[in-house]
Amino acid sequence: MTDKGRVNQRAYEVVDRLGIMRDLAAYTPVLCGTIPIAIDVEGSDLDIAMEVYEVESFRERVALLYGQHEDFRWKEKRIRDLPVYKANFRYEGFEFELFGQPVPVTKQHAYLHMVVEAELLKRNPDLRARVIRLKSQGIKTEPAFAQLLGLEGDPYEALLELGRALRII
Repeated sequence: MTDKGRVNQRAYEVVDRLGIMRDLAAYTPVLCGTIPIAIDVEGSDLDIAMEVYEVESFRERVALLYGQHEDFRWKEKRIRDLPVYKANFRYEGFEFELFGQPVPVTKQHAYLHMVVEAELLKRNPDLRARVIRLKSQGIKTEPAFAQLLGLEGDPYEALLELGRALRII
C-alpha cells in the first residue's frame, strides 16, 4: 500500500472511530477535500461538509460531541451570501473541519471542487504529482489546479466553470 493509501485508510478509520458520520447523519455528512482523492500533504485536514438549516441545534450537538477535543473552536460567517457554520478540532493526529451550510452537500462548493478535481486527476494521472508538489510549497488546492491548467480569474470559480464546461458537474 502506498503512503497516500495508508493516510487515506487511517483517515477513514479515525472518522469511523470518532463516529461523525453516524452521530451527525441528520446533516448528510460527506468527507470532502484532498484526502479522499489522495492529493493531501502533511497537515491536510479532514473536511466534512454538511447540510445545516438550524444552526443552534447543530452548534449544540457539535459542541456536545466534539467540544472536549483539542483546539476545538466554532465560527460563523458568510461566504457568497450564505451562512457558514464551522467547527474545527484535532483528534488522533488529524485536524477536522466540520462545515455546514443551508444547501444540500452535493451543491456545496467543497463537494463540487472535489468532484471536478477527482475527474481531472482521473483524466490526467500526471497531474496528481504536480498538484501535490505545489501544495507542498504552500499553494492551496484550487489555486494549484488553476495554475497547472492555466485557468484565469478566481481559481475557485474557474475550477467550477471548467467542471461545467467538461460536463463533470
